[in-house]
Amino acid sequence: RQMADAVSIFMSIGFSEQKAKETLKNEALTSTLKKAIEQAQGLLGSASVDKTAGTLLYNMVTRLKDTNRLSFLTEYIITQKITSELQLSAALDFLKSHPQENLDRLEFETACGVGVVVTPEQIEDAVELIIRKYKDQLLAERYRFNMGILMGEARTALKWADGKIVKNEVDMQVLHLLGPKTEADLEKKPKAAKPKAAEKDVKIEQVSVENGKTQTFGKSLMEQLRGEALKFHKPGENYKTEGYVVTPNTMNLLKKHLEETGGQVRTRFPPEPNGILHIGHAKAINFNFGFAKANNGICFLRYDDTNPEKEEEKYFTAIREMVEWLGYKPYAVTHASDNFQLLYDLAVDLIRRGHAYVCHQRGEELKGHNVPPSPWRERPVEESLILFDRMRKGMFAEGEVTLRMKMVMEDGKMDPVAYRIKYTPHHRTGDTWCIYPTYDYTHCLCDSIENITHSLCTKEFQSRRSSYFWLCNALDVYCPVQWEYGRLNLTYTVVSKRKIIKLVETGIVRDWDDPRLFTLTALRRRGFPPQAINNFCARVGVTVAQTTMEPHLLEACVREVLNDTAPRAMAVLEPLKVTITNLPTNKEVRVPDFPANEAKGSHVVPFSKTIFIEKSDFREVMEKGYKRLTPDQPVGLRHAGYVISVQRVIKDGCGNVCELEVTCASSDSVEKPKAFIQWVSNPLQCEVRLYERLFLHKNPEDPAEVPAGFLTDINPYSLTVIESALVDRSVGKSKVFDKFQFERVGYFSVDPDSTSEKLVFNRTVTLKEDPGKI
Repeated sequence: RQMADAVSIFMSIGFSEQKAKETLKNEALTSTLKKAIEQAQGLLGSASVDKTAGTLLYNMVTRLKDTNRLSFLTEYIITQKITSELQLSAALDFLKSHPQENLDRLEFETACGVGVVVTPEQIEDAVELIIRKYKDQLLAERYRFNMGILMGEARTALKWADGKIVKNEVDMQVLHLLGPKTEADLEKKPKAAKPKAAEKDVKIEQVSVENGKTQTFGKSLMEQLRGEALKFHKPGENYKTEGYVVTPNTMNLLKKHLEETGGQVRTRFPPEPNGILHIGHAKAINFNFGFAKANNGICFLRYDDTNPEKEEEKYFTAIREMVEWLGYKPYAVTHASDNFQLLYDLAVDLIRRGHAYVCHQRGEELKGHNVPPSPWRERPVEESLILFDRMRKGMFAEGEVTLRMKMVMEDGKMDPVAYRIKYTPHHRTGDTWCIYPTYDYTHCLCDSIENITHSLCTKEFQSRRSSYFWLCNALDVYCPVQWEYGRLNLTYTVVSKRKIIKLVETGIVRDWDDPRLFTLTALRRRGFPPQAINNFCARVGVTVAQTTMEPHLLEACVREVLNDTAPRAMAVLEPLKVTITNLPTNKEVRVPDFPANEAKGSHVVPFSKTIFIEKSDFREVMEKGYKRLTPDQPVGLRHAGYVISVQRVIKDGCGNVCELEVTCASSDSVEKPKAFIQWVSNPLQCEVRLYERLFLHKNPEDPAEVPAGFLTDINPYSLTVIESALVDRSVGKSKVFDKFQFERVGYFSVDPDSTSEKLVFNRTVTLKEDPGKI
């Protein structure tokens, strides 16, 4: 009963039932949020709080450090003195820097923009001044001008204005000054030729971040990875690499290696088949396969399948599918398990050489640093050989014994485990084995067996480089070179397998391919083109330092690709019926698939007396700066060649506008309207899913930002489902993952949930970046 009451309270501020139940798992958050809601209801004299205020209350509670200020901020939100995220952030910052009990309310309200109303006229005037300031440059450079400068100055001048309204005003005034984009505007700016003498000095890193701004340079990934660019060793010249250990037999082994490979570059991508690949893996795939491709080499896809407890067939399949989706074809698909017998034989040889021993210390005794030496470290070789054979035959329990290597790793870890016992059938070898090799033992030896020239891995494996060289040399086998590069991380997400499983199990996301995640299957489902992901990796560059990027940089790469590849269609998400009373006859309208290049094709849509437009494209009361349809202002219909004017506004019993009766006139016969809007006629009904960030904070795993854990940081509005959107019939035969630009709405992709009766579209990205995310 108590839980049901709490769920009801949370739903009163606009939460879904699922979100309410999820919030209840965090006791501290639940208690504070209930206090805020109860106070809000007391101030309102009502049990229900509107959704906007509810969202602000939730965001306030998750970010407020000093709960003594709870009542103070709740009052400001409920009395609508704080009405936006921008004001709330300013309020929280002010309270953080003013911990004293007696606040100067006037100073606080000034800092938070309380009572500040920015009118459309003020926005229009401020933007007009900025456009005038840069008018000459705009006319000279047209759409090549950096529009971010205009937006930056506008946001500074209009601190408390709605960012989207400011952006629309900037776009509108630029369009008014320059007119529509011409073919010349749409052509890509030619790159200036670089003098050959300077080419040697080009830096590898593609992205630099200064003062929060990201600068990207134009080198392709292949250019970054080709030849001398990375200063990697040439095949067979491993010994020239700093830190490489040369033994008396090294040159003979390298000579044999060159005979077998012909001096070819060989790399590998070695994922564990116990989860789905994510955006960080995209960099690893591009680096490993790209380096081989750029240097006329080959790359293996090798599954590191040495832990039978976590491996599933679906992961093997999905990993290969994603590698090929990104455009790469493995030279061969191999498995660590292909070499289980050889790896066992090499372990026996390692014991014989005196470099490994069977140990009876338990797993918990081996954890952490400064682990005392094993009392079995110097046991006789023959004794270890007998015990290792007994391990192989299943004569010990799990965890009772391990095989350990006699070495100290760079991080101080002593004698890492080479083999452990697991009585779990293996995905490929069944019950043949009950002992399985570890990563530290397997990885370098599989590289050696496959004659890998460049073992590319992320920076966290740097501490294993010495053990990599040590093991190959201890067994006197060919020793590849390990090279490290920086991981790619993204803000506002989690990629850990354990945490994604938590999100799935708690019902926050549907599965590993939920479009709000940043797994590669999720990005594909959302509609991200593979070339956009590859372009993003190229822009991030081959960096040694760890890179943390904002999602909007990836989304910019997506827009760039989709702008050139996604055909246009018209759709209406919130339909308003419009009856054209004087249309002579029904007709068909030809719509270009790519208006900037009509030679790329077109499609035909019906145009009849009944059409549908977006509700937001009509306002009953005219406001300054509003360019679309009103009772006193006509609007143009895109591609139709008509301008419509309102004759009658029809309302339902609740006073809501439900239909318009209009007349139409040919565009050639009337004054050009201030705006043209999309429309649909005899449309298909479809479901549209709109996605926002899954998490509220930039680093949801950081306890400093989200003390109660990432599961409490879920954005309650990360998914909006519109079940009765309308789209023109040209998309009727589209297939899963087909992509479109719905004019004036965004880029969309066909979801696998689509059926022959009803299409489902995922919004991939908006047409332009939301200025609030910059």
